[in-house]
Amino acid sequence: MTPTDENLDVLTRIADALERLAPPKNAEIDLTAHEGYIWVAEKSNFHPVDEIQRLPLESLQGIDQQKQKLLENTEYFAKGMRANNALLWGARGTGKSSVMKAVHGHLLEAGYNIGLVEIQREDLSDLPEVMERLARIERAFIIFCDDLAFEQDDISYKSLKAVLEGGLSGRPRNLVFYATSNRRHLMPRDMIENERSTAINRSEASEEKISLSDRFGLWIGFHNIDQDTYLEMIRWYIDYYKIPVSYDIARQDSLTWAIGRGNRSGRTAFQYILNLAMQHGVKI
Repeated sequence: MTPTDENLDVLTRIADALERLAPPKNAEIDLTAHEGYIWVAEKSNFHPVDEIQRLPLESLQGIDQQKQKLLENTEYFAKGMRANNALLWGARGTGKSSVMKAVHGHLLEAGYNIGLVEIQREDLSDLPEVMERLARIERAFIIFCDDLAFEQDDISYKSLKAVLEGGLSGRPRNLVFYATSNRRHLMPRDMIENERSTAINRSEASEEKISLSDRFGLWIGFHNIDQDTYLEMIRWYIDYYKIPVSYDIARQDSLTWAIGRGNRSGRTAFQYILNLAMQHGVKI
């Protein structure tokens, strides 16, 4: 073997070793084949979800107006029309993420080809890449971020503002962005006040913060429910899941359950029903 051959052999073995050490390339995910996807930032790829955990749309009680608004916007979008980005805001446990997933499932059952993509708040810097990749697909997508909020010194909201409108090219027609948040303006009041107090033009600083919410053309508020609505939820669930228990017994028991958790909400009602179903051997 000549010196040149020896060098080539060494280089070949080094190249083979490096190839074995290198992480495998991400498999190309079929973005038309699954109900939903989760964006995995570490892999810069989508993780498919074939069965999204959701409740039937009709099972979400006490939020009829909210359901109707979101359903109308999403169905219009699923038909190929331009629709509003939506911000679902309000107290915890009031059904914000549940109604979003339920609306998506309802439209799938109605025959619409619409995908759901979840992205975590801490991965919003990847949103331009996510949108660019989804824009190539002949399918409508809801990009969904749960529990969206920004804290002091967090400037990632500026990136979100830019991509929601899409800059010069505009937002791709097959994409809409939905988010849930406990805050209507997505930021704590002291953060807005701090920007106002330190700015040269205070009104412009305040507008800079609040204008993030303005990128969502549809605002849907969710609020804590009264006792009568809470009990109507309990009655509906008992009938729907055919739980063999007297409503009179469940009524007092469910009120005690809510007191123990310090609130009445759709989440509290469903958690009680899960416990009740378990006690009576009913599969939900």
